Amino acid sequence: MPEPGTPSDHRQRLIAAMSESVADKGYRETTVADVVRIARTSRRSFYEHFEDRDACYLALFDAVNDALMTTVAAAINVEEPWERQVDQALGAYLDAVAAQPGLSQSFVRELPALGKAGSDRQLAVVERFARQLVGLVELGRRQQPGLEAGPLTLDMALMIAGGIRELTVISIQQGRDVREVRSAAADVIKAILRGAGRDAGAPA
Repeated sequence: MPEPGTPSDHRQRLIAAMSESVADKGYRETTVADVVRIARTSRRSFYEHFEDRDACYLALFDAVNDALMTTVAAAINVEEPWERQVDQALGAYLDAVAAQPGLSQSFVRELPALGKAGSDRQLAVVERFARQLVGLVELGRRQQPGLEAGPLTLDMALMIAGGIRELTVISIQQGRDVREVRSAAADVIKAILRGAGRDAGAPA
């Protein structure tokens, strides 16, 4: 943890303040004045860390997704059957999204308004999650040599990560609880992994 009063601490306070304001009233209605008021700092301090309001919002998006990836990884017990690991990872992801409805809705509805900067960030996050999935599957295969799941290619992982993201986006736009998609999403992921396992076991 950064020491109180350090530049890193000030930056984290500003990101946390942006999170609080966005969760409360959305990004469109959040101003720099709101952020510095909640963070109990100055506009000068804000602009020492962020070029503008959008930059702080993007930093919040990154921070939320960093925490989400850590949460997913921590939820998995690699000693359990791989089907159970899928349930653990997916459950942790959807629970985390559902626990932050204001932020989740903002990222779905307001991040695209940032144009290329927003779309680039969204694509980067999908790729990061995909690479994490590839790594988690490989870790599980090393821990359990008899695992039926085969190696996950990046393209397969991108389809999973992108598909889950789009499913949660649609659910949020429809006003549904994202956790309602858990069963259907788990079935699709497991089918992809079983298919990868069959392909890996096929003769050359």
